[in-house]
Formats: sequence, C-alpha cells, structure tokens
Amino acid sequence: MKRRQSSVPAPAGAEAMRSNSPVIVYPTDALPPPDLDLTERARQRLTKISEITIPPREARTFHVPQGHFFRIVSIEGPQVGDLNLWSAGDLSERFFSGKTRALNATHLSTGDRLWSSLPYLRPMATITHDTLGWYGFDGDGAGIHDVIGTRCDPYTNRLLSGQDYHHCCHSNLARALAQEKNLPVQQAEMLVHDVLNVFMCTGFTKDTHQYFMKASPVRPADFIEFVADIDLLGALSACPGGDCSATHSSDVARCFPLKVEVFRPDREFLANWPTPARSAYPGTHGISKAG
Repeated sequence: MKRRQSSVPAPAGAEAMRSNSPVIVYPTDALPPPDLDLTERARQRLTKISEITIPPREARTFHVPQGHFFRIVSIEGPQVGDLNLWSAGDLSERFFSGKTRALNATHLSTGDRLWSSLPYLRPMATITHDTLGWYGFDGDGAGIHDVIGTRCDPYTNRLLSGQDYHHCCHSNLARALAQEKNLPVQQAEMLVHDVLNVFMCTGFTKDTHQYFMKASPVRPADFIEFVADIDLLGALSACPGGDCSATHSSDVARCFPLKVEVFRPDREFLANWPTPARSAYPGTHGISKAG
C-alpha cells in the first residue's frame, strides 16, 4: 500500500525546514575499531573444524567458539540466507539488528560489527571478509547484506495472502532452535529475532521509500566471513525466496543450499582475542535502590 499524498498544506518556511543539514544519530568515533590487520593475518592460517549444509527452505544451527571464524558460503546457485545469533551461554543475549543498523549502516560488509541486544550491547561478531564487497550501492540504491528487513514470516504472509506457509525463514529458524535446545517450537519462536539478510540485495524505492528486493549477485563460492567475538550459537535459514528476484514465502522460487564453515585460527590469535565487556550501564533507569 503506497502512502497517500498529504492534503495538509506546507507552512511558511517549509523549504528552509527541509534544507536543514542531517546529523549522524550515533557517531561511533569513540568506539575502538576492530583490529582488521590482526584478523587478516589470522585468516591466512585457518583450520576448518566443522561445516554444515543448510537445505533449501530449511534452517540449521551451528556453534562458533570465541575467536574462531565462520563463513556463510554460496555453493550451488544464487541463494539468500537469514542469520540469527545468540550468546551460546545465554539465549537472552541475541543479535540486535536495529542497533547494528544504527551503529553501522543499512547494509554491512568488512569491518562492521554485529551488536547484541540490550542490556548487553557488545560486539557478537565482526565481518572479516566479504566477496561481495565490490557491489557497494547500485543505481537503485540497493546494497548487499541488509539489516533492514526482519525476515519472512508466516504471520505477515497470512496477513497479505490469506494462506499458510510453513517454510518462511521465521518458521525455519524456530524449528532449528527448537531442535537444538529441545524446546517446544512456540517457546523457541520467542527467541527468534530480526536477522542479517546474508547475500540479499535490497534498498528503499526512491519515490515511495518502500523496502524492495532484487536479484542477488551472489555466485557459487562467494562467502561472507566473521570472527566470533563471544561464544556463539548461530542459526541460518536458506530463504524460500531463493535469490529474492521476484517472490518469497512460497515454493515458487528456485532455491539452493547454503553452507556454514567454522575455522580455528592459530593459538597465538586465540590467546590475544579480547572478550568484549557487556554494557557498564547499571540498569537502574533513574530509580534509586531503597536504603
């Protein structure tokens, strides 16, 4: 549904109001940058310790110890993936897509950090390599690996189509987490969260500012690589939209598997990789403790 043009008349001075300069909401100059020189040296000597293949229209979980690397790899054809991350020891600490977007940008690439939810707010993983980093932003304003979209889900699909579909990424992630943690799927669903849309090509239309998708440029052997800043439990769904060039939330699109590979670096790197501290905010929210 497109927004209607407003019938409210513009006030005097409207153009001056529109010409105000934008200001970055969350300047990050005070944050220490990730040591990409260190990670680049480390990634030259990696030993693969595990891998898992995610079937089309399904999700699987995986574990990444702190200081280890993991890659999400295109292996057969153009395919988008939806990524969830949790602290392996505390599922209440999970990937915070909205704050990651606010601290980085609408789309992520090498050097960007994935931040955890409140009240923890610390780096969970750092992107160390991205074979699609060349894409940048195209003429439509689209980029790769977005933190705009939430994930396809059966509730929105039911709202818009009147039909039930059980292999949306939300459902796939819920089933995978339920199996991993031996939880009822309804309980696991409450732990599923907004995703990093891996390999997805998205943006906002220039006229209506609506979220759009277009064919992903991902090719077999392309990958995005991360280093785990903390011990991670991950889940990845191979989206039913395939390359998301036309549709999702159905069996219409041609889909392909994805692969997750986990690598151990040299012991020297592991010994020097710091554990990020949780937020130091005391959580009082202006309420003093009773004396």
